[in-house]
Amino acid sequence: MPPSLFAPLKPVAPGLRTVLGALCFVLFFAGWGIATYGGFVKPLFLASPGDSLVAGWALFTEFGFAQDVAVTIWRVLAGFTLAALLAVPLGILMGAFKPMEAFFEGFVSFARYLPASAFIPLLILWAGVGELQKILVIFIGSVFQLVIMVSVIVGSTRLDLVEAAYTLGASRRGVVLRVLLPAASPQIFEALRLVLGWAWTYVIVAELVGASRGIGHMIIDAQRFLDTGQMIFGIFVIGLIGLVTDVLFQAAHARLFPWARGR
Repeated sequence: MPPSLFAPLKPVAPGLRTVLGALCFVLFFAGWGIATYGGFVKPLFLASPGDSLVAGWALFTEFGFAQDVAVTIWRVLAGFTLAALLAVPLGILMGAFKPMEAFFEGFVSFARYLPASAFIPLLILWAGVGELQKILVIFIGSVFQLVIMVSVIVGSTRLDLVEAAYTLGASRRGVVLRVLLPAASPQIFEALRLVLGWAWTYVIVAELVGASRGIGHMIIDAQRFLDTGQMIFGIFVIGLIGLVTDVLFQAAHARLFPWARGR
């Protein structure tokens, strides 16, 4: 590979990016195969790629795993959507208006360090062990992080753009709608993409307690029977869904914010 490709911040051609990304997966599965098929790791501790694939096929054909996947996706989308509906407007207000930031920032900074998993016993007490409890775990784990990220993004808008808008006669409402939001929207969209990844972590935690369906529930069931193949397959399904979501987010970002390309 030419040394010039490793110049700091030099972009990579789309074709080469795809090849390099695929090569990373190939090397990962090759190392996994060597470790398992070569007998370096016992199957009790790490199933081979082939065994994991067979276990996954059995999950879908014999144990209704498709329903588990659908339930988990629903929980993630519900909790994340609720968090975004609250966090994005609040973050914009905090970033745009400093009194709002002064009022909310201390509490939000305090709350975002509270682990969502610590709320599970309370949420079970308040909401039971149904869907609401799991959605609230995702909501709590996502909302405060997203508020801070959106606030920082909006508050980092170039001041000269705001001053130019005022010079041209813009009102405060116009500055927010015509300057701050267009400037911050691409990065807010990226923040949503990042926090959605965290939401997947919280849903698995939520499904470890009091769940009868979901990927996390399946993984715990597989752990009871020491079936590492099913556990690994469940983990890979989460990663695959996340990868597909990431690709969709990036495609939507390129379509919605063409002026932000190349940043």
